Amino acid sequence: MSETEAGRVRPRLHIGLTGGIASGKSTVAAELAALGALVVDADALSRAVVEPGSEGLDLVRQALGPTAIAADGTMDRAAVGKLVFADPEARNTLNGIIHPLVRAAGRRLVEEAGPDAVVVQDVPLLVETGQAGAYDLVLVVEAEAEERVARMIRDRGMTDAEARARMAAQATDEQRRAVADVLIVNDAGLEDLRRTTRRVWDEYVAPKLT
Repeated sequence: MSETEAGRVRPRLHIGLTGGIASGKSTVAAELAALGALVVDADALSRAVVEPGSEGLDLVRQALGPTAIAADGTMDRAAVGKLVFADPEARNTLNGIIHPLVRAAGRRLVEEAGPDAVVVQDVPLLVETGQAGAYDLVLVVEAEAEERVARMIRDRGMTDAEARARMAAQATDEQRRAVADVLIVNDAGLEDLRRTTRRVWDEYVAPKLT
């Protein structure tokens, strides 16, 4: 693509990737990276913008109090997670701090990628933050709810209640489907998910690169 109205150079193809927690989105992102895309990981950026000494961490401390900060000076992600998933007002406050910082950091990476790049922005809360319209193509990864709960219990050490609370705090499957250009259903194992991702690349991405 060419320059935007604001004079910024955009990538050739700008893809938004999203999906509920434990849906398999990270596997799709890794496969897209292996195929040649630059993947901008919102979760990684959300950690970077609250590193010790950052403006983001100072804002979190001011908004959520000293218990949000661990003994080593980093954000106590476990404590903050429990707080915001139990308190919608606190969650909105945290999102109001983190999301603008993450979007700004993501924009810088996209602009640095240049006009020939395929950029995939891995955004767990793409729907919740109203960003679907910012992309040329939106990919949504979906998996059955009970399987996602089982993965969170098995792989992340959550309780059943914690897993369901995380899911309830995100958009519904129906809301994600409503913005999807391509729906990737993860219901047949990792290798099948990787094959499906490659098919999506061949059908939707590769033709735009010729």
